Amino acid sequence: MAPAAPPPAAVAPVGVANPKTNAKKAKKSQENINSRLALVMKSGKYTLGYKTCLKTLRNGKAKLVIISSNCPHVRKSEIEYYAMLAKTGVHHYTGNNVDLGTACGRWVKQGDSDIIKSMPTE
Repeated sequence: MAPAAPPPAAVAPVGVANPKTNAKKAKKSQENINSRLALVMKSGKYTLGYKTCLKTLRNGKAKLVIISSNCPHVRKSEIEYYAMLAKTGVHHYTGNNVDLGTACGRWVKQGDSDIIKSMPTE
């Protein structure tokens, strides 16, 4: 009779990392991106926004494009296409646009409805 195979939990498949390790690496890489982003913002050599991103890509002046995770798919694919033509790197930021703006040092303006709710009534 053939020896029994080890239980699946005891053997990790080749190429698959531990989920806890992946979470730690993702957090560390996120902190690394945020710290590098702060350094770029300090230097002043950046543009923010969709329109200015396309302009710098068309001019060939962009070095790296960072796209938030909640960017619309059509817009994301258009930016990636322009970046490919300009031979510019693209980084997909794991956070949403608010997280990316916070990492850049920009505070997102709250909606008018929040301002109206906080106003005292007469």
